[in-house]
Amino acid sequence: MTPALLEVRDLRKHFPLRGGVLQRTRAWVRAVDGVSFDVTPGETLGIVGESGCGKSTLARLLLRLIEADAGAVRFNGEDVLAASPARMKRLRRDMQLVFQDPYASLNPRLTIEDIVTFSLLVHGTPRAEAAERARALLGRVGLDARLHGRRYAHELSGGQRQRVNIARALVLDPRLLVLDEPVSALDKSVQAQVLNLLQDLKAERALTYVFISHDLNVIEYVSDRVLVMYLGEVVETGTAEALAESPKHPYTQALFASAPSMDPERRMERLPIAGDPPNAIDPPSGCWFRTRCSFAMARCAETPPQSVPVSPEQMVACYLYDAEPVPAA
Repeated sequence: MTPALLEVRDLRKHFPLRGGVLQRTRAWVRAVDGVSFDVTPGETLGIVGESGCGKSTLARLLLRLIEADAGAVRFNGEDVLAASPARMKRLRRDMQLVFQDPYASLNPRLTIEDIVTFSLLVHGTPRAEAAERARALLGRVGLDARLHGRRYAHELSGGQRQRVNIARALVLDPRLLVLDEPVSALDKSVQAQVLNLLQDLKAERALTYVFISHDLNVIEYVSDRVLVMYLGEVVETGTAEALAESPKHPYTQALFASAPSMDPERRMERLPIAGDPPNAIDPPSGCWFRTRCSFAMARCAETPPQSVPVSPEQMVACYLYDAEPVPAA
């Protein structure tokens, strides 16, 4: 077995809701609640789920842009959550994040070349060398540095801005790239260009991806394994092929059933899932999905189901599979 590059164990983040004159904590929002997974070198782990399920919070926890309440994150065997500020600065050379909004994440006061150069300057690279490396990387992501380097973010299209974000993340030669909805703000033709660019860069630079998206078509295209989140928890994991062929959890089945199709024979005649996710401040007892699940049983309201293997390639947290034997590999 290849040692994991990224190990996450029981990661938790609850945000306080404050109110009153004294701003006392009145409740907690369970954004991420006990998430665990591994990512091996060279792998792409896709994370999918509805908006508000905790995907973006998880991305920021991995890079310690926000502090976790509990759990562990280990990168290449090193404890990220316990690292000193100086050590964390060094770790962030190897762990980079591409943000969802390609415009809001770029400094409007800096030129494109200066944006990409800035990270190198922070880490002590001489300015001339930093500028040269930035120009070369801008060219690699499809932007002519002579044409675009002196422009500002508002002068670029959405796809060009996201290419700048990718260049900025890669300029430090990281090993792990966390991509938080990197193509959700782009139209379909530009999405395909950016996804193909990411695939090429991964092969060239031996990168490892954690790819976050709500688009199952994108997740299937880029991912080796997929982790399905619902209301801050992991409900199913498995290879992209296994989940596409046979999703097990009712929530995963509903996600696949709701994905748009170009086939007129696959028209949706009834909603695959009803209602809204429950309140993360006061979730229901037991399984949090039971209020929207057509297979809910009495035991679903008692205790949360534990994740169990249903095949050599899949694990699911659902009582429907609690007693099923695991087929031999």
